[in-house]
Amino acid sequence: MYIFRSIHEIINTIAAARGLLTEMFEKRKTLSFRYSDALALLKDDENRLKLLIEKEVIRQNGNFVELDARFLDFFELLLEANEEINTAIIDENIAFLHELMDYYEKEQIASRKESYVRNIKITFQKIARTTIRNIMNLQSSIDNAFKHEPTYQIKIAKLENLDKKRIHIQQLIDTTENLILHEERRFFQQATDEELNRILLELRSELQLSAHSLIRAQQDIINYLNQIKSQVILVEKIRKVKYLQDQFELRSRSNLSEVLEREHSVLVEGSVPSSFKLSLPYLSTDEARPVILKVLRNLQYREIIRSNEAGAFSEEDMESQAMYQEVIDLEETLSDYIQAQAQTRWNDASAPEEDLFHYLMHYTFAREVDEQERTTLFCQMVSLYENRLRISEEFGLYHQYEYAKVYPANS
Repeated sequence: MYIFRSIHEIINTIAAARGLLTEMFEKRKTLSFRYSDALALLKDDENRLKLLIEKEVIRQNGNFVELDARFLDFFELLLEANEEINTAIIDENIAFLHELMDYYEKEQIASRKESYVRNIKITFQKIARTTIRNIMNLQSSIDNAFKHEPTYQIKIAKLENLDKKRIHIQQLIDTTENLILHEERRFFQQATDEELNRILLELRSELQLSAHSLIRAQQDIINYLNQIKSQVILVEKIRKVKYLQDQFELRSRSNLSEVLEREHSVLVEGSVPSSFKLSLPYLSTDEARPVILKVLRNLQYREIIRSNEAGAFSEEDMESQAMYQEVIDLEETLSDYIQAQAQTRWNDASAPEEDLFHYLMHYTFAREVDEQERTTLFCQMVSLYENRLRISEEFGLYHQYEYAKVYPANS
């Protein structure tokens, strides 16, 4: 195995063959690269090609060449072009975090303790990137398996294996959450690092989004498997009908003709477009105004339309305007609340929790929200996200509102 002596040597080697390496990487899945084609891209400089083979940047296999696995993995990692789902890396990083935190607690020298904290921050960032990438690859693999795999048995096997990987990713997310909130609580109380707190808040937010994505992936797998099952049943029925037809036993061994006569299926007949007229009383109502305006915009001869004596529309009506009210994102608001409480607890473990109702009453929304609407939002969030919240037996009073105190479930 060839060992590069410096980063400078690696960069120069890749730069000297950048055209060839780019072409080989882009065609890594679709084409076996011939030795002669690689030589042509290097302008027939066979010494350069042999040097790339000697340094194991590319490998020769008879009359063909291919990128070495190390460089292929390196390029796919940086370009995020690898569709493989690798949960072992997250598992290894979690185990590495336990080791680093143990070293930190036993270390007495301040500078060495800081180096452990730095490595812990880097490892948490790796977990976040790897988890997000795995979930993206998972969703892509699910869609590809269902849409492009031609064999039903392999299609089902792929989806079932992807579901196992989904469960494993969810377990790793839960393990990471447990490490932060419970297992290594003592470390986080000792290591008061502002950047580490920020990384943890971002990580937990990304893990929550990842958990939601996994729920969607599970739903897609279930839907796809159900569709495949129904398709298999339909194909089997069609094959049976075809067999009976080929054996001239369709009438004697099936009731197909009776079913067709009874159903009177019109699946192959063309559909006749229905025509209808709007009544004059309806056209005079406010409900019909958008319909009339839409017709007015789409008619080809607007001058003829304008000559009619409508008289019911102002110049403001004739202008295309979009009137809307911004919808409040309950998921985002809840995430902000959970993060705010986590930040408070990290900064001061003895600080009292702020209940959800009081938080919403002072929360800064993107638009103006009155107290009554804030109270409605509180009820909606408690109803929708009860599994992420904890309802206390205590009651609070805010102006004229009496409410049950609600806190994050994991606090």
